[in-house]
Amino acid sequence: MNYQGILNEIEKEIDLKNFDGKVASYIPELAKVNGEKFGMHLYTLKNGHYSFGDSNEKFSIQSISKVLSLALAFDLVGNELWDRIDVEPSGDPFNSLAQLEYENGIPRNPLINSGALVISDILVTHLKNPKKDFLAFVRQITNNPTINYDDAVAKSEKKWGFRNAALINLMKSFGNIENKTKKVLDFYFYQCSLSMTCKELAETFMIFANRGATLETGERIITPSRTKRINAIMQTCGFYDEAGEFTFRVGLPGKSGVGGGIVAIHPNEYSVAVWGPKLNPKGNSAIGMTALELLTTKTGYSIF
Repeated sequence: MNYQGILNEIEKEIDLKNFDGKVASYIPELAKVNGEKFGMHLYTLKNGHYSFGDSNEKFSIQSISKVLSLALAFDLVGNELWDRIDVEPSGDPFNSLAQLEYENGIPRNPLINSGALVISDILVTHLKNPKKDFLAFVRQITNNPTINYDDAVAKSEKKWGFRNAALINLMKSFGNIENKTKKVLDFYFYQCSLSMTCKELAETFMIFANRGATLETGERIITPSRTKRINAIMQTCGFYDEAGEFTFRVGLPGKSGVGGGIVAIHPNEYSVAVWGPKLNPKGNSAIGMTALELLTTKTGYSIF
């Protein structure tokens, strides 16, 4: 497969002017990002790297980090995790309070904000130094000691994180948060502030394409069974109330973030990351979704 040739075609066919979206503004630090940025990086199991555009510029991965915290929490507590979080698509916005109230403080899945906050609560309970230990876990996956948090983004989220504070306090009232809410929120905001390039993000998610093992070292980070389940959750829940649209158009397990990033995997084939900060009304990168749709169309196959 001539992946570089396919990526070159995608770059030529996509015109930034055709995408109206808006850069996320509810986190002021993210509003400073240039909305005209666009990059893509594909990393294959045969150790091939293919890219174009702004693929080596760091950006805040935001909710994409929820998959990584889920993987760590799943490893720490196993199936007990599902006593506190469901695995169903939300069908509602990622920060919905109404759904959480209606369902008695049990988040619909671990990839919406409420679910990720419960995951954060679990990690705060089980890790000695949550921020340090989570970062070490991510660096282990990537074999890259330079990956770090963006302190300015984390502080911006903390200052304006009223909606997340409402979600966690609502769950606390239902008994689904064990630790002090401020401590859990602090960890959550830093988790979401992880900064990576498209290349680093594709390398990070290679474990989900490679049955839970890193490609560089062969170290198994996640069991194949848990990897399968995490991939299933990405497929059905990775794009909030647009998960069905992404499955229909692209056909790969993936996860988006309001920083404009999207990462997707083709099991046993590749991991791919795109970055385009302009978001559609559902909070997903408009140009990123189109680029990934073109990828699976031009290669001629997805997981379906």
